[in-house]
Amino acid sequence: MKTNDDLMKELLTPEECAEIKADVAAEIVRVRGGLRENSGRKAIVTGKILKFTKRLTEEEARFIDYAREHHINYDDLMEG
Repeated sequence: MKTNDDLMKELLTPEECAEIKADVAAEIVRVRGGLRENSGRKAIVTGKILKFTKRLTEEEARFIDYAREHHINYDDLMEG
């Protein structure tokens, strides 16, 4: 299975690929308005680590932390 990027690399020169990508970006800005302040579309930040929140009781959070520390396999627990 090939992606659009793979096909573009095979069939087009790097200059043609850059031109097509610039045209697509311009069209998106023209039609959808692009990325605007407070528009709900956040810019992609590279290198930023996502933070996950757990909505658990303290007891559940302690169990999960314990299971991770002791490498407990949840699949084995549920089968037995």
